[in-house]
Amino acid sequence: MAFKVLMKRVVPAQKVADLMPLLLELRTHATNQPGYISGETLRRVDNPGEQLVISNWKTLESWRAWLTSEERLRIQEKVDRVLGEKTEYEIYTY
Repeated sequence: MAFKVLMKRVVPAQKVADLMPLLLELRTHATNQPGYISGETLRRVDNPGEQLVISNWKTLESWRAWLTSEERLRIQEKVDRVLGEKTEYEIYTY
């Protein structure tokens, strides 16, 4: 059974330059994790500052291993600092 993890972020225009390298770093490391299937980042049409990230994982355990890894936590802390708020995650399955 596959799992989808949704993350919504509001990215003010003045913070895009600081945030994008961090999100790229997160995605790059995630793609090397066991159980990672794919990911995509969508920008809302009527509010371009709002982003939705969808990542797909083979198992919930794979996602949780990545979620709690020191590598991800280090980068995520920087993301949250740039945005001024914690990233929230929603997990779905088929």
